Amino acid sequence: SGTVPLPRPDNPVKWRVFTDNPAIKSNLAPEQDATLQVYNWVAYINQDVVNSFAKKYKCKVQITTFNTMNEAMNKLRAGLSYDVLVGLTVDQMAQIVESKLAQPLNHSYIPNISQAWPDFTNPFYDQGWQYTVPYTIYTTGIAWRKDLVDENPYAMKNPWSMLWQPKYKGRIAILDDYREGISLGLMKSGIYDLNTTDRGQITTSRKALEDLSRLVNVRIDNNDYTEVPNASTWIHHAWSGDMAAAGYYMPKGVPVKNVGYWFPANGRGPVANDTNVVLSSATNPVLAHEFLNYFLDLPNVLNNISFNGYMQPLTGVTPQVLVKEEILPKPLLSTVVLPSYFRRGVAELQLPVDADALWQQAWLVVSNGL
Repeated sequence: SGTVPLPRPDNPVKWRVFTDNPAIKSNLAPEQDATLQVYNWVAYINQDVVNSFAKKYKCKVQITTFNTMNEAMNKLRAGLSYDVLVGLTVDQMAQIVESKLAQPLNHSYIPNISQAWPDFTNPFYDQGWQYTVPYTIYTTGIAWRKDLVDENPYAMKNPWSMLWQPKYKGRIAILDDYREGISLGLMKSGIYDLNTTDRGQITTSRKALEDLSRLVNVRIDNNDYTEVPNASTWIHHAWSGDMAAAGYYMPKGVPVKNVGYWFPANGRGPVANDTNVVLSSATNPVLAHEFLNYFLDLPNVLNNISFNGYMQPLTGVTPQVLVKEEILPKPLLSTVVLPSYFRRGVAELQLPVDADALWQQAWLVVSNGL
């Protein structure tokens, strides 16, 4: 509408708090004999950590999953009720706040925020962390099977073009995410404004992706974490956290060193973080706050990373710790996300409504029927 601010590093936003959607009061006891309802991406949390939370708070935790952020937001807007949303992307902040789908946080329940990188105690997209706490951090790059693919993206002039190779027809996939998909087409075309509102640039990306579809019969899915390890896909547009977990999915006898993950050495690639929020529909809001706090505590975070691969921005989570604890194999150190990446990388941020429609329309053309 033009009335909602667009968060940017040079235009930080402090969201308003609505009088009819206040934060819960302090000093409340966690709900008893409760079932905490968590809405989460597929394979994006370690059930062991969830179970330990449930044991500590003497509750049950029911996890319902979604495959794309569009799916999640559409279902929340349609009235589905949960306590916690895990993995809200930053570009959805306006939608979830202005639609009153998330409730403001009461910080007294979340002391473990002190363990987070300072960047996330006052993030540009949610000044004062009024509605969100950080969950995962990740880059978007290219994963490939080194034993099956001749090319090395580190040696290519434009590694984003690695997918456009007919000789790998049927063995190439891109992520099922309209922002990531259109961004890939942009970068393949030499355009690094991943928040462009230029119709011509968006069209250029769409045409590049249509060419990709014709050349290689591209698949669109978010199964990079299983498809590359099992070699059903040889080159996959991928998230770093998915590939960090590749060892968990490797077939018996196939070494993890056969999997590669490329992200630009100069940091000029997509870097992002997901967040956790307490939903306004929460029937267990105190437990929901405790859940957010639990996933900001280092021992729980390391256990969580050991399953899902996605780093979390805690000062105690370093490449050295991940290798020492045998959470991350050395061949996949390229999946590590460093604080500097958020200063050097490019981010997919909230778009104006009309531009967002152009991105979604372009993606619909590309993904229709695939």
